[in-house]
Amino acid sequence: MADSSAPKLRTIEDLGNLTGKRVLVRVDFNVPLEKGAVADDLRITASLPTLRELREAGAVLILATHLGRPKGKPSDELKLEPVRARLQELGGFEVRPLGGDEVGRAARDLGEGDVGMLENLRFHPGEESNDPAFAADLASLAESYVGDAFGAAHRAHASVVGVPQRLPSAAGRLMQKEIEVLSRLLEGPQAPFVAILGGAKVSDKLGVVDALVERVDALLIGGAMAFSFLAAQGAETGDSLVEEERLDDVRRSLKRADERGVPIVLPEDVVAATEISADARKETVPADHVPQGMKGLDIGPRTVEEFARILSDARTVFWNGPMGVFELEPFALGTRGVAQAVAGISAFTVVGGGDSVAAIRKLGFEDRVDHLSTGGGASLEFLEGKTLPGVAVLMEDADG
Repeated sequence: MADSSAPKLRTIEDLGNLTGKRVLVRVDFNVPLEKGAVADDLRITASLPTLRELREAGAVLILATHLGRPKGKPSDELKLEPVRARLQELGGFEVRPLGGDEVGRAARDLGEGDVGMLENLRFHPGEESNDPAFAADLASLAESYVGDAFGAAHRAHASVVGVPQRLPSAAGRLMQKEIEVLSRLLEGPQAPFVAILGGAKVSDKLGVVDALVERVDALLIGGAMAFSFLAAQGAETGDSLVEEERLDDVRRSLKRADERGVPIVLPEDVVAATEISADARKETVPADHVPQGMKGLDIGPRTVEEFARILSDARTVFWNGPMGVFELEPFALGTRGVAQAVAGISAFTVVGGGDSVAAIRKLGFEDRVDHLSTGGGASLEFLEGKTLPGVAVLMEDADG
């Protein structure tokens, strides 16, 4: 049972009357671009309830986001114009660009319900270093702050923690929803609770593996990270990706799961090829006998079937990470199969991570999943039990 005395998240209501007030809204519009246009607009769509509510309250909105990794330098490829245009289209309201030397004046020229968007925050080196001067400059543009960028909440950056330390601040509706949903996975989830993890590197996921083993009834592992688990058990993995330096850690995770009586279910079969190419000759082989010269690039049909069987009895499901090289058609069937299984069950289902969410959306299953999380790394760190800087700064006992 949750501790009622625990600090609570400050929400928009705590900011009081916002009519005519300038509000800096930290959104997460770090979206994929293709040929100069937004390729996946989930994060933009997810922000609209917050933006509409603030506009209806008469606030003046100044939006701030990062895009990509420009490393503190301006980059034509990572300018926010395609994002601004897509937000304008989806939201049905004008979004004015706020850039150049006259940012402050342009922000002051905005009226009630108006929306302006700053240029890519990461064009400034002070963003990622949480430079106090840069945070102060951003804070000077507004009178209040709303943090709605859950996908960036695990980063102690200027716009994520520096600004809300300087202004009255609260969580937006997306931030609020993400925390409420993920907290359900931590606080008494309905059993059986099954987690599915995929992706390339086991080193990125060992922390959450160890945390989930304490909570789940079964853990299904696919993607390239599965080969480190298979190798730790003495399997022949061919040329598949194996993080040799983490095998002792993997063995410890397997031992802990065994002690807890939690099955870590690894692939039975995999789709292997000599190279990561759409034209490569592929072959379905036993997961523990991948031939030399070949690498496993997707889970095989028997594994999909077994994962689906386990999922069919689940009452709570969390999925993060693809089952293979999802971008290439010959190695996309495993991820698709898991997406179909997750969408087809009667359970509380949460999907996070770019490729997993993309698979659900591509198949048209987003209405059959309870929550598509906009935070990949942030959702994993939250489930590990880590304190996210961008959440902590919005709690009732935090300064700001």
